[in-house]
Amino acid sequence: MSGVVTQRSAPFLLTGPALLVFLGLVIIPLGMTVLLSFYDWGQYKGIVPEFTLKNWIEVFSDSYFLEIFLRTFRIAVLVTLASILIGVPEAYILNRMSPAWRSAFLLVIIGPLLVSVVSRTLGWALLLGSTGLVNQGLIALGLIKTPLEFMFTETGVVIALIHVLIPFMILAVWASLQRLDPQIENAALSLGAGRLTIWRRVILPQIVPGILSGSIIVFALAASAFASPAIIGGRRLKVAATLAYDEFLNTLNWPLGAAVATLLLVALVLITVGSNRLVERRYAQVFE
Repeated sequence: MSGVVTQRSAPFLLTGPALLVFLGLVIIPLGMTVLLSFYDWGQYKGIVPEFTLKNWIEVFSDSYFLEIFLRTFRIAVLVTLASILIGVPEAYILNRMSPAWRSAFLLVIIGPLLVSVVSRTLGWALLLGSTGLVNQGLIALGLIKTPLEFMFTETGVVIALIHVLIPFMILAVWASLQRLDPQIENAALSLGAGRLTIWRRVILPQIVPGILSGSIIVFALAASAFASPAIIGGRRLKVAATLAYDEFLNTLNWPLGAAVATLLLVALVLITVGSNRLVERRYAQVFE
């Protein structure tokens, strides 16, 4: 009897420590943040633990917050689309390389992930500035006469985020390509199909799940990014993450910052869950 009880309780005993860590580091802080968003706040009275919907009403009724959230998701969508356009062909080329070259280029792709995102973003700030290498190079080539505005613009933030997040798209698509039998392309060629037709009718449908998975990762990370928008966008170009940061540490309005952070989290969870269902349905269609 004791053996049966031990066997049944073993999974709970094994997962118990991880569950406690998850509760302590994730669930409880998130719950406290959600609870904090319903507290009152005043400039002279500070945080008052009284239930109120004032923060949520302010977030949903003020066009300032709507503009920031629209900007956040617009940047995330642009970064995701650019990552697809650049990452999918790059993943296909990576998959077609010989093992030796593939290992070298895979290290090049993964290498930036080993560098701090702050260091990479500061590098982009130096490159995209009015006296940076990009503008000075374009002026030297005679393509422009005055420096282009990259700093404190959505364009600069998108460029920096693409560099930070595109490895996730490449790795997700490459994982899908690993499951693809290379002889399928040879069979299509032997039947008279062109390269474009093979790509559109044979390869693309089978890597769509990888593209969707990579898109979910890139979109979620871009929408919640803080370092790149804070450095490249500065105080002129706020996104949801930098807005929550300012409310917490500059204005000290923690309940309003908690409401902004909670709304961003809920929006990302809904988008991620919906996209994940789409991915699962696509996987089911591909492998049926």
